[in-house]
Amino acid sequence: MTTIQKLVKEIKDLKPIPAIVNQIVAAIDDPNCSAEDIANIIKFDPSVTTNLLKTCNSAYFGLANPVDSVKDAVSILGIDQIIELVLLKSGAKALSKKQKGYGLHEGIMWKHAVSSALIAKKICKKVNLGNENRIFTAALLKDIGKTVLDQFVSGSFEKIINLVHKDGYSFREAEKKIIGIDHGELGAMIATEWNFSTKMINIIRHHHLNDESQRKNNDIAIVYLADCICMMMGIGIGEDGLAYRFHTDVISHLNITHEDIALIIADFSQDMQKVEKLINVA
Repeated sequence: MTTIQKLVKEIKDLKPIPAIVNQIVAAIDDPNCSAEDIANIIKFDPSVTTNLLKTCNSAYFGLANPVDSVKDAVSILGIDQIIELVLLKSGAKALSKKQKGYGLHEGIMWKHAVSSALIAKKICKKVNLGNENRIFTAALLKDIGKTVLDQFVSGSFEKIINLVHKDGYSFREAEKKIIGIDHGELGAMIATEWNFSTKMINIIRHHHLNDESQRKNNDIAIVYLADCICMMMGIGIGEDGLAYRFHTDVISHLNITHEDIALIIADFSQDMQKVEKLINVA
């Protein structure tokens, strides 16, 4: 069995993220989808509903009167925050494990994913692009391919790192050369298996902007830049963290200044603390 065949089998065996996430991802890609539509998806999932009500009724919000329905939760938190909470809690299990091949301890990839998603959303607001929920989700799940590819990277690590250090390859290029596929391509295969939209699959596949034809795709450029900012802050840097290409033209394409990036970094700590408090409630 070839490496690619083994990877395909691993994808088939990979426990999928909860069905509700697929439904929400599909919904946020539908321009006609309303807050009521999202609430109707959530209210039929007992676990998610319980977590949302527990979060709304926590000391964090300090409500005078407790909420007892998803509809009430939507009115308190707003639909965007509810979507984020559902995605953050649902994605945690898939992304929290140790990634030995990438040199990431337990929970580090998850922290990087959340940080990247928060920063991507900030950039999205700054450039007034819209599609905030899709971009947040794509940034959160962009490295899902690493969860499967990790064991193959671990087994080929010396060969990969030699290409990086001796031959000037990026880590992604070395993955591709040695294993036959990189984690973005594998992530796109997983996203396809999980029935994500074409737009989501494309962002996950190209989130390192290795394909020059994708560099003017605003969604991908934002997710890419958010990933770079995380690396600048030292968040989630494993064995591969500093071995990627930085495409400076992305900043000018998005009309983002260095001052904008500095402000995003300055605000990040407070944003992350808020998210950690919310997701730790339930």
